[in-house]
Amino acid sequence: MKRGTSTAGRSPLVRVATDLATNGDEQVVTAMRDEADSIPVIRTGPTGVTGSEPLVMATHEGRTAFFAKPESSTARDVVDTLEDGTVPANDADMVVEHGPETTSLPIPNTGPLSVGQRSVLGRCGWADPLGPNEWPIVSSDRAAETVTDTGLLGRGRGDAAADDPVADVWETVRDADGDPVVVANANETRDEQRADEVLLGGAPIAVLDGIATVAEYVGADDAVVYLNEADSHLHRHLREAIDAVAGELPIVPQLVAGPDEYRAGAPTAALEAMEGADRIEPRLQPPSPATHGLYGRPTVIHTPRTFVQVRRAIRDPDAFDADVADPGTRLITVTGDVANPATIELPSDSSLSVVRDAVELTGSFKMACVGGILGGMTRDLDVTPTAQSLAAAGLGTDGVVELLNDDRCVVADVGERARFASTENSGRCVPGREGTKQLTELLREIYHGSLKADTIRELGRVMERSSNCQIGAHAPRPVTTALDEFESEFHAHADGRCPSGTCTEKL
Repeated sequence: MKRGTSTAGRSPLVRVATDLATNGDEQVVTAMRDEADSIPVIRTGPTGVTGSEPLVMATHEGRTAFFAKPESSTARDVVDTLEDGTVPANDADMVVEHGPETTSLPIPNTGPLSVGQRSVLGRCGWADPLGPNEWPIVSSDRAAETVTDTGLLGRGRGDAAADDPVADVWETVRDADGDPVVVANANETRDEQRADEVLLGGAPIAVLDGIATVAEYVGADDAVVYLNEADSHLHRHLREAIDAVAGELPIVPQLVAGPDEYRAGAPTAALEAMEGADRIEPRLQPPSPATHGLYGRPTVIHTPRTFVQVRRAIRDPDAFDADVADPGTRLITVTGDVANPATIELPSDSSLSVVRDAVELTGSFKMACVGGILGGMTRDLDVTPTAQSLAAAGLGTDGVVELLNDDRCVVADVGERARFASTENSGRCVPGREGTKQLTELLREIYHGSLKADTIRELGRVMERSSNCQIGAHAPRPVTTALDEFESEFHAHADGRCPSGTCTEKL
């Protein structure tokens, strides 16, 4: 099948959804392509549900059969049956009926793909990610005007407008002196945060279109996609996507590699890395990147998650209710003590508790950490996935829910998170540099019989209010929320007993 040919309405057709970084999936793709005489076999990129990939989807006349992780022999049989004009339904994991011209992945009634909704994820795993005809370009000099009144908030810790209205940043950049620039910050080092990688793998042209849309609105002639230097597969994939639509986009971004360090994913630390600084650390603010960003230029910094929401708001403005505090959808990666992680999409009015239906938990549920490595600990996931609700519950908004089973010791778990913060903070400010050390030491003292809960909470308040970087500000959150939920376990450890029976060594 020629690159750029639309797959919408073609029948019969085989799609293979795969993780870009998994070379083993190539065996299935190659086997099917070698077997096919007349059936197009398209590699479509990830769906977000890793436990099902490679996911083979055989489509004919408005009917799709799904095969999760098939053997090469099974994949060849799928092609043979489809070439005979029949959807191979007998051995399929599921079969979904849908309109013959559907342009989004048909959602099954059960399984991880059925959890939440698939809007910005809708074409991930279904459409050719590098086919220009699959991704109509929306960017123009007026396109983003439809977004400014939606109240769209930035998404993810790498977004300089995280949980704040993106339109406010855009207006500041437009009014600032200097030539503006737009940055897509996709430098993520933690395995549990997969949402941006899913979008860059399954819908890279949609991300590029969103970048160009914002660039046109703020008057930027330059744009950058900032990736982790370790993600060589994404670099190759994004380069192909840029080449595929370079003639259609008003702004073609550069690809820049950043250090494989957690701190380098913070918005202003990303600027330091892109400028070639020897020491990667967040900048003191003010001034904000919107007025003094990359090389002193007014700069918009969003994550791929934000840019695809921008594009969706233009294509489907009715999906964004300006009266909703956090309009649009949120991408959530569900990980932790699970068989296979999954990235799902939830609307603002849903409950975070549905994430448990997207994965298979090993053992019994004890607690969850919501918001990434420095998120908040909770027993209760009955909260809407909006920035406002999560913050009110003391949880993080970075789009990660770690489900943790009853083998976990809460004291040991938050101790590991505190140690992470003490080693990963930039050292630029006292609350981040010294506060994380003090926090780790206070947790260590628990194993020696001294629990100073009030001191821990007060230290947390100081760090949250006065730290210059997100690591320092968020480091206390796992500890203080765990104290609120599991204080009896902290007291048990001070008395020399681990209720989970898992602590054999001191912190």
